[in-house]
Amino acid sequence: MTVLYEDNHLIAVAKKAGDIVQGDKTGDVPLSDKVKAYLKDKYQKPGNVYLGVVHRLDRPVSGIVLFAKTSKALPRLNRMFAEHEAVRKTYLAIVANKPPQLEGTLTHWLTRNEKQNTARAYDREVPNSKKAVLDYRVVAQSERYILLEITLHTGRHHQIRCQLAKIGCPIKGDLKYGAPRSNPDGSISLHAWRLSLEHPVSHVPVDIEAPLPDEKLWQILASERRKL
Repeated sequence: MTVLYEDNHLIAVAKKAGDIVQGDKTGDVPLSDKVKAYLKDKYQKPGNVYLGVVHRLDRPVSGIVLFAKTSKALPRLNRMFAEHEAVRKTYLAIVANKPPQLEGTLTHWLTRNEKQNTARAYDREVPNSKKAVLDYRVVAQSERYILLEITLHTGRHHQIRCQLAKIGCPIKGDLKYGAPRSNPDGSISLHAWRLSLEHPVSHVPVDIEAPLPDEKLWQILASERRKL
């Protein structure tokens, strides 16, 4: 486990694709338990370790996950993330198809199918839908793939996956949303890359960045991005 940022109130770690943030029916050890074990060992805590889950990433997604270390920070972070107040989340995604424009804003209305654990995007509001907004821009291109930088303005279930699929750009490896084949490791090529926020207690700016997955295509596209 890689710690990306830590202070008295917050800890951010790099989630690997395949990890779960919180426990589920699989019984796999969640990232939250791994962080608790790290804190217990580092600070030699005799009792239970407090850790608040602020947000989640889908299991096949990699990148930054932020946790609260104190009960003072957690409700403030929950409010900030829910209201998108002083929080900026930036993702990188690899897709095979070029979007209609090099950069733009996507606005859809998403519905959720609980049974299938999927979301569906509509161009207009429909019953039980929630508005979803993101900005994207093309930041690199290889012979076969496009690297997109995405900034979220809302936080809907499977939002990036669903909205990109809606415009014909499913994320590489994302079979659930139309990719033709899976990635060998079961991941999808979506990475929670940067998180910028106002500290919930000290109110100073905090900027966190997660290293890209150690995979050849990511490194190639990152190299192309640096040339721009």
